[in-house]
Amino acid sequence: MPVIRTLSKVAKQALMGTPGCGCQPLTVAVRSISFSPRQVTSDASFHSVSFSETDHPKVLITGGLGQLGVGLAKLLRMRYGKNNVILSDIRKPPNSVFHSGPFIYSDILDYKNLREIVVNNRITWLVHYSALLSAVGEANVALARSVNITGLHNILDIAAEHGLRLFVPSTIGAFGPTSPRNPTPDLCVQRPRTIYGVSKVHAELMGEYYHHRYGLDFRCLRYPGIISADSTPGGGTTDYAVQIFHDAIKTGKFECNLKPDTRLPMMYIDDCLRATLEVMEAPADTLSMRTYNINAMSFTPEELTRELQKQMPELEVSYEIDPVRQAIADSWPMNFDDSNARKDWGWKHDYDLPELVQTMLNYFREETRMARVN
Repeated sequence: MPVIRTLSKVAKQALMGTPGCGCQPLTVAVRSISFSPRQVTSDASFHSVSFSETDHPKVLITGGLGQLGVGLAKLLRMRYGKNNVILSDIRKPPNSVFHSGPFIYSDILDYKNLREIVVNNRITWLVHYSALLSAVGEANVALARSVNITGLHNILDIAAEHGLRLFVPSTIGAFGPTSPRNPTPDLCVQRPRTIYGVSKVHAELMGEYYHHRYGLDFRCLRYPGIISADSTPGGGTTDYAVQIFHDAIKTGKFECNLKPDTRLPMMYIDDCLRATLEVMEAPADTLSMRTYNINAMSFTPEELTRELQKQMPELEVSYEIDPVRQAIADSWPMNFDDSNARKDWGWKHDYDLPELVQTMLNYFREETRMARVN
């Protein structure tokens, strides 16, 4: 890197007492980026050329064992080749994940380890999924602050230094009770009341700052509640919409921790993963902003229950309200305005509520049938 070579030369001159430079003795910090990191041109885009096998992006996904990481890795590997996408996490992966493609241990709080991974594997795209979700974060604010904010700073510094294309997801939790709720536009008042939401607003603003200050190719989507059949609910406020399918198939009964009329924006995971791929591939000159809302549907627990009961009339749903989760949900948008995403890079969802319910039930019924056969 020219900047690094220049700094090294100046440092060497200072240490050797080279006359005439007028410099004070220079100390070069290991992870300082007080100098401008290597720039990514404003029109940089992987769509600008056709990929060959060797020109595919090399992708690192942090927090890869979460709800979205495994699914995105599968989608990216189908598109760019198995060995071009590396999953990473601090947990031991299940065998199915470990044998499906490259996996590596990575702690986002360990700057040196993370930097070595990026350099040694010639990473060009970084997808940063590591985070503590809303309800879990409120139970351990110090840990959420460390993972969601300090970890993000490590990611931003490394991405800027090495000219990576960086994706960091945001969330409906980035809004607060003073935000317009129905619909919520891309740009409005954001005053979240959870550490998760605060950290996501911080990520949005820091990513935009690094884009303007250092040329970092930062891209961000505000996800609604994400519904997936092949993952375990992870402590998020919207996870009731996943848990209800697990319980409906297993016991025919579900206890919901939100009020029946709590309306929140939701999305099936296939739509979410496709949106992530599309925004990462979008030519930079089509993006009018760095953070976009995306949406598919908006429903309440009561509406989801009614749709499920069309196929499972025996399903019994009761309500035991969790005041923490309810307070969080009441401060979040009821519906997203995602018109900018649809206009700028052609976002369009495939799954509405009936398709969502049918797809989820088909998955769990097939899983149950296979379990019985085995």
